Amino acid sequence: MTNILTSPLHDLWPAALLEKAARIRLVALDVDGVMSDGRIYFTASGDELKGFNILDGLGLKQLMAAGITVAVITGRTSPLTEKRMQDLNIPHLMQGREDKKVALQELVNTLDIPAEAIAYMGDDLPDLPAIRYAGLGITVPNGYWLVQQHADYCTQAAGGSGAVRELCDLLLSAGGHLKTTLAPYLDT
Repeated sequence: MTNILTSPLHDLWPAALLEKAARIRLVALDVDGVMSDGRIYFTASGDELKGFNILDGLGLKQLMAAGITVAVITGRTSPLTEKRMQDLNIPHLMQGREDKKVALQELVNTLDIPAEAIAYMGDDLPDLPAIRYAGLGITVPNGYWLVQQHADYCTQAAGGSGAVRELCDLLLSAGGHLKTTLAPYLDT
């Protein structure tokens, strides 16, 4: 019988992946295609709309509570993204950055975290240099094929559909925090 406090994906995660994941102290994420499904909607008046998955948000809060720093690096500049990151209390938001690797290196220098302690999650070519630079490169099944070939792991869930939460569970599990994170929700 599976332990109810173990992710059902745990048995799919190779030991080498869990070993890399256990070292992570910083998670940096792209937005469009990772935190959202990659679609951008515009109203007739030109207002932008995009959807964020609520499961991902709680997972990011759990990561931060476990001591893992979260950052967002996105090529677009959007007040919607800024609002969502404020709601989640994500401390590092870099918008308008197509140079994802350079942005990640700037963040790393500021936080003094080595590359092997960084996970980067992206879905398209601007993310590829950052994925290759990070100690743990993650992508999504709806991401570009070349990015999938270079990532250490491709989530089961699509971007905008719980992929970030899957990454959070992977990191929490590898770091020994998942059971502690989930236990309060089972207390009666």
